[in-house]
Amino acid sequence: MEAGSGFINNAYGFSILSIAFQAPMSRLPVFAAESAPEASRPLLEQVKANNGFVPNLIGVLAGSPQALETYLGVGATNGRNSLSLAEREVVQLTAARIHGCGFCVAGHTAAAVKGKVFSREDTLALQHGRPLSDARLQALAGFTGQVIAARGAVSDEALRHFLDAGYSQRQALEVVLGVSLATLCNFANNLARTELNPELQPYAIGSLERQS
Repeated sequence: MEAGSGFINNAYGFSILSIAFQAPMSRLPVFAAESAPEASRPLLEQVKANNGFVPNLIGVLAGSPQALETYLGVGATNGRNSLSLAEREVVQLTAARIHGCGFCVAGHTAAAVKGKVFSREDTLALQHGRPLSDARLQALAGFTGQVIAARGAVSDEALRHFLDAGYSQRQALEVVLGVSLATLCNFANNLARTELNPELQPYAIGSLERQS
């Protein structure tokens, strides 16, 4: 394995886990429907039917049917909150980057690129923690980072800045919801050192820059 990851500072003033390598092989089992615990099998089949392939994250989570069921359930709930698709992806990409989860950065980058959610420049900015072109989305990214860094106990100033950007108190809680979803998948991937699927490799950090 190449040199590992470490903590670095970013523009928001808090430390993040830098993503220095992609593990060559997962250290926890990546289950297919045929080999997974019985309770996970229909969930894996559903994911494959919806996506055309099973992301290795799902195969890892299948080792615990409860973890997989929770991830899919919370993901569906998060998708119904009052934040827009772009705003939800800002939360997920920001959290994945801060948590050092290269797999989730790639996965959400793939969703953003295929859905044309952001410009190329803003997609790269989210991957690397650079300022976004939209001030409202930048306020959301900054608030998400503060929620993670402060474990929710953000300053009055941070909350006021978020609300002044046009967000609501409800949406402050929905950022926490998004961070909770991200924490489950980010930490599971970091624990497992989940290998990227070939379908996601073009969206890994550094890959977009190499594409024309």
